[in-house]
Amino acid sequence: MDKFKQIIADYPFIAFIIAFGILALLPPFVLTDVYQSHLASLIFVNIIVAAGLNIVKGYCGQVTVGHVGLFAVGSYTAGTLFLYMGMGFWVTLPIAIIVTAFFGVAMGIPSFRLEGPYLALATLGGGEAIRLFIENGNFFRSTFGISDIPAPSLFGYNFDTPDRYYFISMTIMIIAVYFSFSILRSGVGRAFMSIREDPICAAAAGINVKKYKILAFILSAMFAGAAGAVYAHLPPGYIHPNNYTVIEMVTFLAMVVLGGLGHIWGGIIGAIVITIVYDLTRPLYKYQLLIFGLTIIFTILFMPKGIGGFIDRYFITKRFKAKTGAEKNVT
Repeated sequence: MDKFKQIIADYPFIAFIIAFGILALLPPFVLTDVYQSHLASLIFVNIIVAAGLNIVKGYCGQVTVGHVGLFAVGSYTAGTLFLYMGMGFWVTLPIAIIVTAFFGVAMGIPSFRLEGPYLALATLGGGEAIRLFIENGNFFRSTFGISDIPAPSLFGYNFDTPDRYYFISMTIMIIAVYFSFSILRSGVGRAFMSIREDPICAAAAGINVKKYKILAFILSAMFAGAAGAVYAHLPPGYIHPNNYTVIEMVTFLAMVVLGGLGHIWGGIIGAIVITIVYDLTRPLYKYQLLIFGLTIIFTILFMPKGIGGFIDRYFITKRFKAKTGAEKNVT
């Protein structure tokens, strides 16, 4: 067992290959109907968003509340490319990622001068401005939304049903989480964490704070753009401005806070839990903001480091007890 753990530590991509295999074999045993397959794809989309949001908020420490606007940019880039140019998923996905990265630059520039609640208000205004621009622009079909966005096909095989599209969304989610792990285990990730702890000390240590802040926003935006494109092509292929409101932003924040800021595995668990709760509370849509707002408040009060912090504490305590027990046996 220890040898297997060492192999995973040395070659982390093996863990993601194993995860891919498990998730690929899961549907026949767990997903009993089409709606559950659709919900699973939504969970994968939200995991991608949460992984990206964790980069800028959890690791770089920048308070952003406009991520839903970047998610909308990814979706509408994919939707309009199909609407006016007839492009398919494999073309719209990379273009959506690139376009959203530029919006990430615009969203990140205020972080040079603003921090905390002031940055939160600036990014919230930016996200809401994007939604209102889409909602009132005839180019984006205004309040009618964009429909009949085609599902992807590969070598003549169409992923046009929720149970088939599951494999597309799952694959992109695995790739996104792997890249987020790779980024945060690198020197770039360590620079992000130093800025989160103390930007002045980070600058004194030779880290270009502005450069890494904007890089965090760009990387986070690219994740949001990928998630948006995957969401746009999700059967039945319909997007509307009402899919990108403040409720969705609070939902994204709840995923990251519940999972634990700076914990990617916690963010994945948070995305799964919040997506399921969001779906179950649809009949109570008038109270969803209250439900998720209270979720964030109670998590901060009683579990400030989220599920990820709770898991970390469990394993640290377990290792400590094992070590002290071994020392007692020696004495």
